[in-house]
Amino acid sequence: MKYAVDSKRMKIIDDYTIDIIGTPAMELMERAARQLVAVMQLRITKKDRILAVCGPGNNGGDGVAAGRILFSQGYQVAILLVGNEDKCSVQMKAQLEVAKNLGIPLENNNKLSEYNIIIDAIFGVGLSKPVTGVFEEVIKSINDCQNIVYAVDIPSGISAEDGKIRSAAVVADETVTFGHNKIGLLLYPGAECAGNVTVVDIGFPEEASKQVQLDTFYYETEDIHRMPKRKNYSHKGTYGKVLIIAGSKGMAGAACLSAKSAYRGGAGLVMVLSSECNRIIIQTQLPEALFAAYDDEGSDTEKQQQLLKHLGWATAIVVGPGLGLSEESAILLDTVLRESKVPVIVDGDAITLLAKQYVVDGECNSQANQITTRLSRLNERMSAPLILTPHLMELSRLLGLPVSEIANNLIDTARQCSYNNKLIYVIKDARTIVAGNDRYYINVSGNHGMSTGGSGDVLTGIIAAVIAQGMEPYEAACLAVYIHGMAGDEAAKEKGTYSMMASDIVSSIEKVLMNLDE
Repeated sequence: MKYAVDSKRMKIIDDYTIDIIGTPAMELMERAARQLVAVMQLRITKKDRILAVCGPGNNGGDGVAAGRILFSQGYQVAILLVGNEDKCSVQMKAQLEVAKNLGIPLENNNKLSEYNIIIDAIFGVGLSKPVTGVFEEVIKSINDCQNIVYAVDIPSGISAEDGKIRSAAVVADETVTFGHNKIGLLLYPGAECAGNVTVVDIGFPEEASKQVQLDTFYYETEDIHRMPKRKNYSHKGTYGKVLIIAGSKGMAGAACLSAKSAYRGGAGLVMVLSSECNRIIIQTQLPEALFAAYDDEGSDTEKQQQLLKHLGWATAIVVGPGLGLSEESAILLDTVLRESKVPVIVDGDAITLLAKQYVVDGECNSQANQITTRLSRLNERMSAPLILTPHLMELSRLLGLPVSEIANNLIDTARQCSYNNKLIYVIKDARTIVAGNDRYYINVSGNHGMSTGGSGDVLTGIIAAVIAQGMEPYEAACLAVYIHGMAGDEAAKEKGTYSMMASDIVSSIEKVLMNLDE
């Protein structure tokens, strides 16, 4: 697990390291430059012509220092200062003075095409306003020259808070960022502008990081080992029982995908509770699954008792994939929310039903309070942990916000969702965010080939499987999202992103998890 920070948190860490710990700012700059050079030297040669394009702030100082180190090692380097030298920071002025004394060429015009390697050191993570004037012109020139670009800490023009472009932004091939990854490098469009991101240590002490709330994180390959361990002395009940309430008439596919992925994710037993007309399809597609019908003949009381029996059997429950929006579906959902004693994953049609049944409108003094008020009835109805897995349109229905507003403020919306409530949100997007417990997981696995029907049904099954095996619901949701993305990446290797189907993602779960047996 790795943490990501915004510019405010990074500034606190930086200031604490300099002002309290006593590490000189120039020393940090030197370390940053050396780490940047180390990454560059994996790819560049002394035949390359390198231009460090530097702004007047400390990010520019990092770029000048890196250029000076490369120059001293025999590389062909020049420096282009963007902006007024009189407005340079103290550290930037000092770095420029050293560069001049060493005879490093200082460009005074925008001849970027004469160089094949560009160091982008115009703006760092502190940028908070639109890029204009000469800075915008240079950024556009960098993007037009189509050379290899190394961004220092963050591509110039990208917001470290949310990945938005501040009017114009450098599109880098490599980004070398310092201390912690930046939220703006994980979210789009910042992630696309960053290219390959390398997080390097420049000596920020652990004590400095403790001065901020590190609440945003992401997983890397080794985090797959967070999966609950399996035991030699065990049986199918050891690994949990997943109940999947899914599939109205003609919608058996969603139930099958969720059930298959629950088994592939390690669940010991899976039962599908679906429309009677789906029995043959589901039992043919997945003979390993138990099947029960929710539309059997009988009184409402008998049906209620039957459902309660199934709820009592389960270790984790999925409700919603292909469920439909009928009155019977609404009654099923209401009963599950009221009576379940185990974690419930709510997906698809069930989220739309939630928006119809449980939303409470009211005047509020903030958007976060509005969200809390709208979902207060749902919070009150909960008898067990609840994981909601909406895509942006479904989330729009729940929160009463336009999709465009959610998409443009994804991390802020996630923070507002988890404000003052017990719900866990798996907000599905190109970068899925899991919000809950005042923590925010940003998923970096997966690919655009997963934008296909049924992919979300696969995810719900994996979440249920991980919970059924004993993991705490929030942690399980984060890990399941990561596994889902990794399975998508494995499927893309075999099928390609154009031809991938949700069933290919299910088949690839085994490739992700099989190494855990070693």
